[in-house]
Amino acid sequence: MNLLYLASGSPRRRELLTQIGVPFTPLSAPIDETPLPGEPAEAYVLRLAEAKAAAGRGQLSGSGVVLGADTAVVLDGQILGKPESREHALAMLAALSGREHQVLTAVALNDGQRWQSLCVASNVRFRAIGADEAARYWASGEPLDKAGGYAIQGLGAVFVSALAGSYSAVVGLPLSETAELLGQFGIACWQPPAAQAED
Repeated sequence: MNLLYLASGSPRRRELLTQIGVPFTPLSAPIDETPLPGEPAEAYVLRLAEAKAAAGRGQLSGSGVVLGADTAVVLDGQILGKPESREHALAMLAALSGREHQVLTAVALNDGQRWQSLCVASNVRFRAIGADEAARYWASGEPLDKAGGYAIQGLGAVFVSALAGSYSAVVGLPLSETAELLGQFGIACWQPPAAQAED
């Protein structure tokens, strides 16, 4: 069976792959994540996922499949990245309050010969968030390194009043679609723990 490498430092993506019984070896694949001028959000996440997979693949001398992924929170066509400061995080939460936004997650696989990539869109609605509540959420430390300034799988779950789409994609990896892609590269889900690589 082909070896899988995860080109991501995200602990959430590691947990999600482990959840579906897919062994992998993590790789560090730092890339420039600056959006290009006028770049649509979907093109942006696909470009980054593919760039991470390519960067990871470039580190391998032998065979193996590299998975890259990227997630973006989009409101009114604008990408909301990771907050740069407390003020930035509070402004993002205020903008998301009482509204629906889109979460795009792209996944790319590269084995050195073939490429496959896809993008999954989910719609998330937030209830109203008060200024004091937003400040307390920021003080928890959770929003600091999260796209859009929140984590649906963490404390930020209390803001979510509705979700249409893939929950796991909002967390960082659409499991149904990812499993299908992995199958195309000869990597099965639900592998026995003995087959799984050490992180």
